[in-house]
Amino acid sequence: MGVDAPTLQGTGVASNFQLAMDAQPALVTQSNAGIPAWLSTYLDPSLIRVLVAKMKAAEIVGDEVKKGDWITKTAEFIMIESTGEVSSYGDNNNSGKSDANSNFISRQSYHYQTITQYGERELEVAGLGKIGLANEKNLSSILTLNKYQNKTYFFGVANLDNFGLLNDPSLTAPIAPTVQGAAVTWADKDALGVLADIQALYTQLQIQSDNAGYVELDTPMTLAMSPTAEVALTKTTNFNVNVADLLKKNFPNMTVKTAPEYSTVSGEFVQLMLNSVEGQRVASCAFTEKLRAHPMITEMSAFKQKKSQGTWGTVIYQPMFIAAMLGV
Repeated sequence: MGVDAPTLQGTGVASNFQLAMDAQPALVTQSNAGIPAWLSTYLDPSLIRVLVAKMKAAEIVGDEVKKGDWITKTAEFIMIESTGEVSSYGDNNNSGKSDANSNFISRQSYHYQTITQYGERELEVAGLGKIGLANEKNLSSILTLNKYQNKTYFFGVANLDNFGLLNDPSLTAPIAPTVQGAAVTWADKDALGVLADIQALYTQLQIQSDNAGYVELDTPMTLAMSPTAEVALTKTTNFNVNVADLLKKNFPNMTVKTAPEYSTVSGEFVQLMLNSVEGQRVASCAFTEKLRAHPMITEMSAFKQKKSQGTWGTVIYQPMFIAAMLGV
């Protein structure tokens, strides 16, 4: 080791193994043979969004309309009923009378809001992670408002004359499912048992409308239920025909639509409703204002903005054409 020089023998240099080794002294830093892990990390630019339940109220009702504006507090819906009587004809008889009776049905609006706010530094820090934070917060505000709007279409607003498709007090109480042997729910019934319940709903519509001829097998109507209950429509008879096929054959203009709100703590809820009668809607989802964006407020190094909407819930004009069943 070191320098092998015979002429230096006896000087002690050749036998001193610590000399000429300062090219590899003891380390001052921590022992390491790599780089920071984040330098080899790939950051995917696409954003994977968390999903929320579908908003289906307006689709099920089939009509969403604007009533008034954001300063409107109440609405009056006018119901007209024709009245009259006849009498025997006589040239000099003045009996018999035709008239009209009116009712004014009142509803109250509900206005609500949400606020987005963000700072300059917050935006730039989020930008390092390839996140457009201002845009994402705006999307969240729209989703928040629309989720609540959808909820009011189903359930209205408590303590106001503002009702939803599932709890309007003018609706007839839901009927009970038919019993097939010991089975009550669709999960336990066969295809014919499920069909019997839908037929019972159709019969209930006939009863509620006093068999006036407005409800017929080919009348356009909507059968609404939860996605959980919908799977029962795939049940098949011994002749290899499922419930959905039987419905198309017997009710050619019936449309099946689903929403998570039909799964309740009291059991699966199903509604059968006509879409319209003689050109008049049976029900409408109604709002006063959709996505009113208020002024952007600029602070010293931050921004905030309010957004608001207003709702009437679902306005049911003709509740006799909506039948319901609970516990399928």
